[in-house]
Amino acid sequence: MIRVHDLHKSFKLFSKPADRLLEAVTGRARHTPHHALRGISFEVREGEVLGVLGRNGAGKSTLLKLLTGVLVPDAGEMHIDGRVTGLLELGTGFNPELSGHDNITINGLMVGMSHAEIESRRQAIIEFSELGDYIHEPLRTYSSGMVMRLGFAVAIHADPSCFLVDEALSVGDGYFQQKCMKRIRQFKEAGGSILFVSHDLNAVKMLCDRAMVLESGRLTYDGDADDAVNYYNRIMARQAEEEEGRHRARQQGVYGSGEAEILRGEALGERSGAPVLGSGETLKVSLDLLAHQALDDLTLGLMIRDRYGQDIFGVNTHQLGQPLRLAAGEQRRVSLEIVADIAPGKYTLTLALHSSDHHLDDCFWWCDSYLQFEVAGFADLPFGGICRLPLTIELDPEIPQDATRSAHAPVIR
Repeated sequence: MIRVHDLHKSFKLFSKPADRLLEAVTGRARHTPHHALRGISFEVREGEVLGVLGRNGAGKSTLLKLLTGVLVPDAGEMHIDGRVTGLLELGTGFNPELSGHDNITINGLMVGMSHAEIESRRQAIIEFSELGDYIHEPLRTYSSGMVMRLGFAVAIHADPSCFLVDEALSVGDGYFQQKCMKRIRQFKEAGGSILFVSHDLNAVKMLCDRAMVLESGRLTYDGDADDAVNYYNRIMARQAEEEEGRHRARQQGVYGSGEAEILRGEALGERSGAPVLGSGETLKVSLDLLAHQALDDLTLGLMIRDRYGQDIFGVNTHQLGQPLRLAAGEQRRVSLEIVADIAPGKYTLTLALHSSDHHLDDCFWWCDSYLQFEVAGFADLPFGGICRLPLTIELDPEIPQDATRSAHAPVIR
């Protein structure tokens, strides 16, 4: 259980090092206050995973450092049941001159483990980290991924009741990230509380029960993880427009600076003629665009998401080498055909109009879940998983007579 109420944290920013000394000597303020957290309140129940989203500088890492005791709050209350451990900034709590073996002891003591607990779990930590003989080498010789492996292994074996994960997890290789995610799910199923900070939006959707969004030190959203991701995308999409004072809301669920918009659209199966089609059938998307001013570099982007809000496929006309050009007041219909080789289920289409390759510089129009369609059954051969991948199978006519290996021996190429 994690309970936070009205948490505040500020830092003093000095323009040069000498100002710090002058302020201490003269007593006159020579700093600019930076409010990293402003009245944050939330709760994480047992067995719950809370995602934390926000732009760089929003206050995410400061929050985790307060919860782990690295920093002390200026005001507010924090209550945490049991031991709290976490994987914060890469290398936190480690001595680069000591071996990984010795750093297990140091880091274990820092997270509240006793010497007896460390010794009883040392071998399990080493095996989980998969560092092998490198465990006896100085930490300064480790790659960032190896440091992450050791840090996660120590933290998860400290038997915490609350686990905090920062962006450091992203530096590991794909295999070990999957291993960490599996262990996090096991920790959750055992009743542990997890605060998960990440820019990996799919991971937040799939792992978190709910998510909150921090903006300039304030809690601006706390709710469903999928809605939180959409809210965060909205912040990112309108960042440039807000800086220039050009952003304006146009209608419920739609946002952008308004130079162009999608007037209407439909997504229908080629054979079904309806928003329900079979897997493998072509999905025909028709959109009517309107430009309110001349645009020489207009990009149409789309993202298909499943019922969990997980991104399945996204692309835009700039990436396809087909940028659009519209005159002021011009309307144009754009038609797209997508072979829906995806698993049966319900899906949505998020659509956007922007410039160049992404929406971060100029987002003219954006709407989450603008269109919906459903894949029911298979129009072609069935498959398992999320999507069909191209597959080729070759069968040799016979096994050479001089083959000496067992028929069941693995083939290594």
